[in-house]
Amino acid sequence: MSEFRLSPEAETELDGIWIHMARESGSIDIATRVVESVNERFWLLARYPYMGRRRDDLGPALRSFAAGDYVILHRIVEGDVVLILHVVHGSRDIAAIFGH
Repeated sequence: MSEFRLSPEAETELDGIWIHMARESGSIDIATRVVESVNERFWLLARYPYMGRRRDDLGPALRSFAAGDYVILHRIVEGDVVLILHVVHGSRDIAAIFGH
């Protein structure tokens, strides 16, 4: 089975998602469930690294995968390790994150 790694940006984004959800919902449990749901997708991508959509429009070898209202942007690196680059809300301008 393959593995995944989180970039520092993805870790910060996950923290931000948790904080935002906790504030908006008023519930730590809801915030935790949302982040755990995204985390489950990381494990799925680790098992099946080539799932998701190719996003050559954003950068070489980039892929995206939906996780509820969020989009996981990742790349496959040495040994089929999935490098999670960003986790962003689906309503965000994803191209702008990559300077397009």
